[in-house]
Amino acid sequence: MNAAFERLLARAETLIDRIEQVLPQTLSQPDWSASNAFRYRKRSSGRSSLEPVRHIGAMKLGDLKEIDAQKEKIQRNTLQFVRGQLANNVLLTGARGTGKSSLIRACLNAYAPLGLRLIEVDKTDLIDLPDIVDLVSARPEKFIVFCDDLSFEDGEPGYKALKSILDGSVAATTPNVLIYATSNRRHLLPEHMQDNLSYTHSDDGEVHPGEVIEEKISLSERFGLWVSFYSFNQDEYLAIVTQWLTSFGVSESAIASARPQALVWALERGARSGRVAYQFARDLAGQQGLA
Repeated sequence: MNAAFERLLARAETLIDRIEQVLPQTLSQPDWSASNAFRYRKRSSGRSSLEPVRHIGAMKLGDLKEIDAQKEKIQRNTLQFVRGQLANNVLLTGARGTGKSSLIRACLNAYAPLGLRLIEVDKTDLIDLPDIVDLVSARPEKFIVFCDDLSFEDGEPGYKALKSILDGSVAATTPNVLIYATSNRRHLLPEHMQDNLSYTHSDDGEVHPGEVIEEKISLSERFGLWVSFYSFNQDEYLAIVTQWLTSFGVSESAIASARPQALVWALERGARSGRVAYQFARDLAGQQGLA
């Protein structure tokens, strides 16, 4: 009888362990000393955690060229935040490869000694943002919740969640949390030709957007600070190429002779951007190293 009861008890304990593994778990405090940046990860089992980023890109604010106006706005807002002053949630929009994400990483590296930390969250996990905010609300550090390449399709759950968080929820009023997001779309939702049919005209000739258009722009309006980035012209692109080649130790004479190659590289890639300039500089510096 005792043996049968012990077998039954063992099977029950095994079953309980399996059930506990698939049940959602309370988000636990990570080792905050492990890194200045963390990623929020949700597993298929329902478990979620903040994982430290072991190797943060060594981007410096001085490395970013030809975006001085945008840099000044982001630096000022971030410095206000880490010093305990009022600051805004930020939406960085514009052409791809122009330094939006790099600028945020550079600010993290610059202000981490003042207590700045970063938590990267995928858009699909934005519905869990209140749990993240609850976790860090009592911490002394200042946290930027970073959403990279943010855009939504119609009906995605994260859209409504982020909209409510930015517009008066607990997450929006927590003094040690701000949301920084980058996007190639100004209004974060796709725009369709049929949306224009909702426009109306008043008797005096004014044009008023309909509810569909208003809904699409309402999320962007909830970010207090908009910072726009633009494609670089040829001189700006070459200046960025020069800066990166110099940082990689390429000689001035080699940099001067590489200008035509840099322009061809950009033409083949179909863009003159900071990312393309960085990729060209790595390629050329690598060739120099082999030679």
